[in-house]
Amino acid sequence: MSLITHPHARELTKSVRATVLVFKDPRSQELLSRIERLAPSEANTLIIGETGTGKELVARHIHKLSRRGSEPFVAVNCGAFAETLVESELFGHEKGAFTGATSNKAGWFEAANGGTLFLDEIGDLPLNMQVKLLRVLQEREVVRLGSRTPIPINVRLVAATNVNLADAVVAGHFREDLFYRLHVATIRLPPLRERPGDILPLAEFFLEEHCQRLGYNRATMSPESERKLLAHSWPGNIRELENAIHHALLVCRHQVVQPADLHLVDMRSSGIRQEQSTALHTTSTAPADLEAALNALFEQNIPDLYECIEETIFRTAYRYCHGNQLQTGRLLNISRNIVRARLEKIGELTRPALGGHG
Repeated sequence: MSLITHPHARELTKSVRATVLVFKDPRSQELLSRIERLAPSEANTLIIGETGTGKELVARHIHKLSRRGSEPFVAVNCGAFAETLVESELFGHEKGAFTGATSNKAGWFEAANGGTLFLDEIGDLPLNMQVKLLRVLQEREVVRLGSRTPIPINVRLVAATNVNLADAVVAGHFREDLFYRLHVATIRLPPLRERPGDILPLAEFFLEEHCQRLGYNRATMSPESERKLLAHSWPGNIRELENAIHHALLVCRHQVVQPADLHLVDMRSSGIRQEQSTALHTTSTAPADLEAALNALFEQNIPDLYECIEETIFRTAYRYCHGNQLQTGRLLNISRNIVRARLEKIGELTRPALGGHG
């Protein structure tokens, strides 16, 4: 059995990303073989997989196995920065390029020069930045914001996404030419439910890891607990499994994890979906409380009522997601760009003033 761990796993306890991958399931072993075949090449690589499946770990392993393994590995989440800052972060800026640019700053491409740049959630990159990224990949040079001097770069790009980029191309959210530029070498990372042979080895790893962190004696899993783990669909993938084991260790007795200690919520289960469907149908497409609230608003004859309701939905969803635009978009089933534009319009975001940069 092969195992890959994140070099900064203990700093990622609140992250949704996976901190370890094991390759025991036959499907995982095939995946590892593909990674090892693709890693020595210089081809741009696209990793496709659900959140929490270990996309960054795969990217790090590709880097480690390549001839660039001793050079920098720079990991960047494309959804973590405001649209107005992405160009500066990607390509750098010169002093005075915009308000607040008090010194020259290298971007991610320069920081990764000679090594590998990992762009996570590349589907969240704004369209205007997709054009500039494509140009960098073609020309092998970057131009800092506020400068006209190209800087040669030697970087292997590894990108990742949890959405279907082909669908995004059809919808007009992702450039077709950039898609094909990234699609040279593709790695599809199966969700945990499709590689059940990895579940128990991962659980054993997390048991030992968290016992060490908590200062506990070695714990074990009851056979019933193991069966419960194998029966779960793991919508949150590896990270959900780690959280479940961590929680179980905190509440279990006599250092033996029992089924009741595993706090598992399966939002994919047909029972929950049926309850949600029934609730929606019995209230004629909207919960009764919401209908009552809308009727109360209608009676008040509020001007621009639709705008008011829409603003409230965006503001409330954004705060519910703790200020995370990407999660807000997923919650409302709309693109992050739409979320950002609406939040800026209602004043929920403070846009930095970038001189000459729209």
